[in-house]
Amino acid sequence: MSVVHGKMPSVALHNLGCKVNAYETEAMTEMLENAGFEIVPFKDDADIYIINTCTVTNIADRKSRQMLHKAKKKNKDAIVIATGCYVQVAADDILKDNAIDIVVGNDVKRNIVEIIKDYLENKDLDSTKKNIIDINDVKVKREFEELNIEKSIEEKTRAYIKIQDGCNQFCSYCIIPFARGRVRSRIFKNIETEAKRLADKGFKELVLTGIHISSYEYEDESGKYTLADVVDVIGNTEGIERVRLGSLEPRIITKEFMEKISKTDSVCPHFHLSLQSGCDETLNRMNRKYTSGEFYEGVKLIREYYPDAAITTDVIVGFPGETDEEFEKTKEFLEKVAFSKMHIFKYSVRKGTRAAHMENQIPEEIKALRSNALLELNDRMLKDYQERFIGKEIEVLFEEETEFNGEKYIVGHTMEYVKVAVKSENKGNDIIEKICKVKIEGFLDNEIMLAML
Repeated sequence: MSVVHGKMPSVALHNLGCKVNAYETEAMTEMLENAGFEIVPFKDDADIYIINTCTVTNIADRKSRQMLHKAKKKNKDAIVIATGCYVQVAADDILKDNAIDIVVGNDVKRNIVEIIKDYLENKDLDSTKKNIIDINDVKVKREFEELNIEKSIEEKTRAYIKIQDGCNQFCSYCIIPFARGRVRSRIFKNIETEAKRLADKGFKELVLTGIHISSYEYEDESGKYTLADVVDVIGNTEGIERVRLGSLEPRIITKEFMEKISKTDSVCPHFHLSLQSGCDETLNRMNRKYTSGEFYEGVKLIREYYPDAAITTDVIVGFPGETDEEFEKTKEFLEKVAFSKMHIFKYSVRKGTRAAHMENQIPEEIKALRSNALLELNDRMLKDYQERFIGKEIEVLFEEETEFNGEKYIVGHTMEYVKVAVKSENKGNDIIEKICKVKIEGFLDNEIMLAML
């Protein structure tokens, strides 16, 4: 396969996993498009398939393998490229997989164009040898891989900006430090440059993303910068009306941090603090570096500065050794915090982690019961949180037109990330991609609030 009669090969990309992966997939798409490759949907036949894999659970591993084989099945002559986190932790499996032609390490995605061109020029030299590009590089890498985006494939109003990679936490259930390597922070000036470029492209909201953004720290001759400085520079970029924080480590919530970010009016009062358990004994087995009491102090501090802040979290149920008493402690703590939304996960054994070898693994039926109990609690707390906005006037960034029960609505999000809809009535062109003040009237469904302009 090569350039034929001036036509470049077609490329289809598929993303699995987190927002960091999504950002990197968009960056690779832009690089390939700028290099002249034809970008086609993954459902179509393509000359080259790139799958950005995930490894957060064993199920994610399986989905990654399935997508790689699906690509080769769609076109047996296609070049199939595997990259992402599954690639980093499953080298032995990758080497045996005949569906994969090129393996690209997690920290060299910026070279995707050159990697493909080199393969196209030299692939006939040894067709039986799999091209492996720096699959182990991330384990020793200490520099941030610079990637950039100028547009978002999925959204027109909101863009993600990657500021950091890697994690040093080594929670006992998590494989990600082995897949992403140690903490690496992006050059501060490069973050500022990308924010300005995205603002020029019309994006009104930027979401800070990374594997562990709380650990952001960069120093050069002009000074030392932390996450609070990133929030300040992006939040004060002309054209950017909202800056939203990705998932935060609870210990970053200090008086100093809150004092600094609260001075930036464009900061969204939406804080995702990853809890995982409300029981100190469970947190200790998870190797989380805080207690439930310390977490709660952080929550109180957030509400001191942002009384109506949306505070969301992740919770794992059925972690090895979690007794009925420990689960009840978690449930009581969740009610005490009164989260606006929770993401509930049943613990899944992850090969390669310490938790996989722990005693007292919890049966699936108990995990399911505990998960259902917390899902019910989540529904109640979400409604309680949303109801506080009824009758209030609030700003919404409108994103798209959609349909409910045969009627058209325009939907968007508040700064707290509450989803709001107004009846379309041919107002789409007037308010889509704009921030408008509305009055909340009630609910359109369980998660979407109804408002009037």
